[in-house]
Amino acid sequence: MKSRNPWEVALMQFDQAADRLELDSYIRERLKRPKRILTVNFPVRMDDGTIRMFEGYRVHHNVDRGPAKGGIRYHPDVTLDEVKALAMWMTWKCAVVNVPFGGAKGGVICDPHKMSIGEIERLTRRYTTEISFFIGPEKDIPAPDVNTNAQTMAWIMDTYSMNVGYSVPHVVTGKPVEIGGSEGRIEATARGCVFTILKACEFLGLPINKAKVAIQGYGNAGYNVARLIKKEGAKVIAVSDSKGGIYNEEGLNPEDVMRHKKETGSVIDFPEAKNITNKELLELDCEILVPAALENQIDENNAHKIKARIIAEAANGPTTPEADKILFSRGIFIIPDILANAGGVTVSYFEWVQDLQAFFWKEQDVNLKLKEVMESSFDNVLEIFKKEKDIDMRTAAYMLAIKRVAKAVQLRGLYP
Repeated sequence: MKSRNPWEVALMQFDQAADRLELDSYIRERLKRPKRILTVNFPVRMDDGTIRMFEGYRVHHNVDRGPAKGGIRYHPDVTLDEVKALAMWMTWKCAVVNVPFGGAKGGVICDPHKMSIGEIERLTRRYTTEISFFIGPEKDIPAPDVNTNAQTMAWIMDTYSMNVGYSVPHVVTGKPVEIGGSEGRIEATARGCVFTILKACEFLGLPINKAKVAIQGYGNAGYNVARLIKKEGAKVIAVSDSKGGIYNEEGLNPEDVMRHKKETGSVIDFPEAKNITNKELLELDCEILVPAALENQIDENNAHKIKARIIAEAANGPTTPEADKILFSRGIFIIPDILANAGGVTVSYFEWVQDLQAFFWKEQDVNLKLKEVMESSFDNVLEIFKKEKDIDMRTAAYMLAIKRVAKAVQLRGLYP
């Protein structure tokens, strides 16, 4: 599959929506550029005593609506352009659900699958120290992303706290509940995605209990989407991870598949299904397709083969602009990433608020508040989609988000 530069994709998506908003030229140019970019190169002592150099990034795209917010990913293919794109997408994601944050993102070029827990901890603590002046509970609040998790956030919080001399739980979100994390945070991205899928099914007149679902990616988001959507009555017929996928027309049990993955390292060779490729999964005959892996999975080469009625983007940037046009022309309904997977940042915001107040909510309260935010945000985007008539849901979501950020820029004016 041809790889697209994610920053170019992000700019194309922005331009398509900005063209319709008649933005002031200064505001438009400002929103196309990251506010700050930090590149760090740092040494880490490996288990065998050698010292390796690593490169990492942290990008603030916009902070006009509040502190910067965004995950940190560890992956061998991390690039600065990818981090810039993800930071921009975070700006729009926060705005589309009306959370008072701006967009940020971070990444370190490494392969955590080839590193020990000790090496990952030392890398995390050193990276945190290098970016510590850049982050902070009122400046920039990191969160988990690809190949990072609650434990990673605990190390970041501890490192930052050691440097300032007191505990600062609200410097990160997505951390363990025992040190200030929020109930419901682990499932939040998937739960928010399922809320939007149910709204889309309602709009399209598609009964969820008659829907077949295929999910690409079986990490936190993919697994929890599978589990939660099965509870709603849908049939999960296929899932995949980086090594390949599995398919069973009669449906899969998400918990059994996850148990198999933990035992063997992959979903492939699950005894109650046949193995398929990631490419085959995307083209399966199903009602709902959930890309929950990496960018650029649906492009102009396979968009015309997609058979799903709804694509819910649990991953960031899984669909290229060229594919968007093909899918729109074929009447496929896309729930764009900045809406579909915004449940994570919404509950991150709830976590930050709870930490600031040192007062914590029950999980049922978190889930109820998340449902309200996701459903009202879906309705706001759908209203623009129906009113404009000739645009897809992505452009509608971008128009809503960009308008909100542009208004903040305009109201704040220029300093000095």
